[in-house]
Amino acid sequence: MRLGVLYSGGKDSTLALMKAKEHHDVVCLISIISENKESYMFHTPNIDVTELQAQAMGLALVRVTTKGEKEAELKDLKKAIKDAIKRHKIEGIVTGAVRSTYQASRIQKICQELKLWVFNPLWLKDQVELLTEIRASGIKAIIGGVFAEALDESFLGKDISTVIPQLVKIAGEHHINPAGEGGEIETTTLDAPVFKKKIVIEEFEKRFEKNSGTFIIKKARLAEK
Repeated sequence: MRLGVLYSGGKDSTLALMKAKEHHDVVCLISIISENKESYMFHTPNIDVTELQAQAMGLALVRVTTKGEKEAELKDLKKAIKDAIKRHKIEGIVTGAVRSTYQASRIQKICQELKLWVFNPLWLKDQVELLTEIRASGIKAIIGGVFAEALDESFLGKDISTVIPQLVKIAGEHHINPAGEGGEIETTTLDAPVFKKKIVIEEFEKRFEKNSGTFIIKKARLAEK
C-alpha cells in the first residue's frame, strides 16, 4: 500500500515510518508548519528541518503552513493530505501518535472523509518501552524542546537515548510522561537506519526561560554516514 507519513521530524514519527516501511511503500512525508508555537495538533521546534530529513531519506515532502488556530488548523492538515493524494497517489496515512486521543481522533476523521487507511503503529505503547525501542532501532534524536518544570536546560540538545534513565526517574518523581506524550519533550531526528545521509548541526541556539526551553537549529547540512 502507498502511504504518506505525518512527519514532525521527531523520534515517534521516525519510528512509525520505519515500522510502516517493513510492509508498505512509504512514498512521501507530510509536514505542517504551524505559526502557533502552542499548536494543539502539531510539533513546532525545528519543524523546518523536515526538508533536510526528507532529502536524507530520499522522500518527497508535502509541506503546508497553518496559523495553528485550534480546530481551524485541521483544514490545513486536510489540504496537505489531499495534496499528497493528488501528487503521490497515497492510499493511507501513518502517524506517530502514542496517546493523544485529541490528535488521533481528528486525523482518523479526516482520513475517513478522504477514504484513507490510518496506520498508528505506536498507539498505546508503554512509554519506557517506546524509548527503549527508539534506542535499539538506531534512531538518533536530540531533545529540541523541554516544557516541564522537572526538565532543565541541560537536557536541550542531548540525544534522548542517552538520558532515558534520567527521564524515567524524573517521570516517577514528578508524574510526567517519560517519552514526552504530554508535550513535556519535543525531539528532532538527525539520523536513523532509513536515512541515506545524516544531519549535521552547524549552528544552534538554546533558549530557556520559566521552566521551558528550546534547542533551535539555525544551520544544518547533510553529510555522508
